[in-house]
Amino acid sequence: MSNERPREKQMPKQKYGFAKPEYIPTTVSEALKLESEEPKLNLIVQFKNKDSEDDTTGPPISISQNVSTDQLQLLINSLLNNDEQLPYSFFVNDQEITNNLKNHLEDISDETTLNIYYQPQAVFRVQPVTRCQSSMSGHTEAVLNCAFSPDGTGLASVGGDTTLRIWDLNTNTPLHTLKGHTNWVLQVAWSPDSKKIATAGMEGEIRIWDPKTGKQIGQTLRGHTKFITGLAWEPFHLNPNCARLASSSKDSTVRVWDTELQRCTMTMSGHTMSITCIKWSGEGLIYTGSQDRTIRVFDANQGKLVRVLEGHAHWVNTLALNTDYVLRTGPFDHTGKHYDTLEESQAAALERYNQVKAKNKGMEILISGSDDFTVIMWNPSVTKTKLNRLTGHQQLINLVTYSPDGRYFASASFDKSIKLWDGITGKFICNFRNHVSAVYQICWSSDSRYLVSGSKDSTLKTWDIKTKKMYNELPGHADEVYTVDWSPNGEKIASGSKDRLLKIWAL
Repeated sequence: MSNERPREKQMPKQKYGFAKPEYIPTTVSEALKLESEEPKLNLIVQFKNKDSEDDTTGPPISISQNVSTDQLQLLINSLLNNDEQLPYSFFVNDQEITNNLKNHLEDISDETTLNIYYQPQAVFRVQPVTRCQSSMSGHTEAVLNCAFSPDGTGLASVGGDTTLRIWDLNTNTPLHTLKGHTNWVLQVAWSPDSKKIATAGMEGEIRIWDPKTGKQIGQTLRGHTKFITGLAWEPFHLNPNCARLASSSKDSTVRVWDTELQRCTMTMSGHTMSITCIKWSGEGLIYTGSQDRTIRVFDANQGKLVRVLEGHAHWVNTLALNTDYVLRTGPFDHTGKHYDTLEESQAAALERYNQVKAKNKGMEILISGSDDFTVIMWNPSVTKTKLNRLTGHQQLINLVTYSPDGRYFASASFDKSIKLWDGITGKFICNFRNHVSAVYQICWSSDSRYLVSGSKDSTLKTWDIKTKKMYNELPGHADEVYTVDWSPNGEKIASGSKDRLLKIWAL
């Protein structure tokens, strides 16, 4: 092929005159030269804080459309005068910028001011687990529930063998095996100060335990006439003494207990069928979901009904709050720092709670998952009108859970999939599909960057929220995985199975 300069060719004569002469390259080198000479589009961008969208950061800036997320990090840290380089996420039109800005632009001209929203990420970073560190035997029936302590130093598990087991996380050996229940133990809940454990089960009784001594505290709490479906401690920032505990039951009632006086202080009724789940909010409200298709909102101090949330067409299976993680961990961050006084601890817990609410436009959002295959978003402290109704699952929704920062929530279903949603708008983000059977449990890492799931197919899988893909698979259980929890310090995952084993997964 000739390398001589090609002639200019003109388009054929048109009806109303001549077309503009067009230069047509005839060699590969000429085409590459033309492409390299194309002007690169610069954009005028305005940075805005996603947590407070009315506030602009710095003046409008002209940047290249090829700017990467790393370059945006440098730019926003400079604008905010941060001494250290802090991590941020960036969004355009509610879509996160994952690689470079160019991939998220449509019909943008150099005269348009583009708003780029930024949101701080957790400063610490959790490394996803890669292997089974220990298989801990001891339970003689299926492990039904397990939970790390809020300060990350303890682990408790309960099962069909009627026992509570407390484990030493340094040696992965049992510290205490606590007996007293006479039927399956379904629920285990640490108090937000990590000093008490509540358990409940099929016989309808609640027991409070001291995790250090392995002894029961006070007498057994009796009152429910059927098995207990949920336990919720009063949030630490509302009462640092961690004395009050709420329980829900198949007998359609909610009871609030004083664990220091060992008695029931309130009984709240109104549901016409079994209550399936319970949450104690940071605003002093108790939420209950029921098989009667409603969610009831109770005042935790007076015990009166505030409002009834109606919208689901079948059983309500699961509830989650965007503040769940900080309500569970109270004053403890990922380092497990302890404070000298109750006042300091309560102030730290309140600050953590307010920070998460501020990231979510000051709202404590409730989400509910149902047998009708839908998720509904609510702002129940303000209105009984639903914010959004989310569809897409093909079978019943077993569990919904918010990320610790409240930015996302995930829903697990019997349709073998996990769906990821925007935590404020409810916009669908992506599907996680690799399980070959129903997904029973999901849990977030404390930095909100990873998700772990446990399934009927006997495997655990970890998912990378940034890439929207599976990070790795964790096989090892010989039967269905019923319970999964990720430690607050991010170092370990615990899983319990029908195979009677409790496994610890780590790096």
